[in-house]
Amino acid sequence: MAGGAMAGGGDALRALLRAANALLRQRRYRAALAVIKGFRNGAVYGAKIRAPHALVMTFLFKSGSLREKLKSIAQATYAHSRNLAYFVFTYKGLLAAQGKKTPFHSFLAACIGGWLVFGDNNPVNSQIIMYLLSRILFGLARLAVDKGYIPQPRQDPFPLLAALVWGTVLWLFEYHRETLQPSLQSSMTYLYEDSEVWHDVSDFLIYNKRTESK
Repeated sequence: MAGGAMAGGGDALRALLRAANALLRQRRYRAALAVIKGFRNGAVYGAKIRAPHALVMTFLFKSGSLREKLKSIAQATYAHSRNLAYFVFTYKGLLAAQGKKTPFHSFLAACIGGWLVFGDNNPVNSQIIMYLLSRILFGLARLAVDKGYIPQPRQDPFPLLAALVWGTVLWLFEYHRETLQPSLQSSMTYLYEDSEVWHDVSDFLIYNKRTESK
């Protein structure tokens, strides 16, 4: 009796999978299904990107109990995953609703999605926007050269760019630190200030800072 029930359940599951696969192959539902899969991919990619970053930054620079650190990691990962999923869903949904994809439609849909999903000024959104901004500047510079708006450089401009970026960021850190993002401040404090303080071998080579018991 139990075996028959299990076999019946298996047949029902296989029938359900066949129906689902048949639905996924229907071209008339392709746009709507792409929106759903975009939501899925946004959630997965956001978690993959944020979890390791949050893990490293939290254990390197944040104080507190293990429970508090794990909670902070989980919150940052969830926020990144959720926002990216919502943005992909919104962007692809708006494109599907417009019925066609043009440069202006893509730009407008992304602007709306960015406003709705990433408009809240919080640490996670701020990091994502700064990450994108740096890539955009590189992309626009390359596009300007490709289109002939600016001449092709005779020499690789990257060394000059590297010099200006590092010169500017260290100037800001030393004299206008409050203008930099907190995580960047923490990283630079670790590199350029904590390296000037030690008491013995333990906090010179093994640990960054002397423990309270020493």
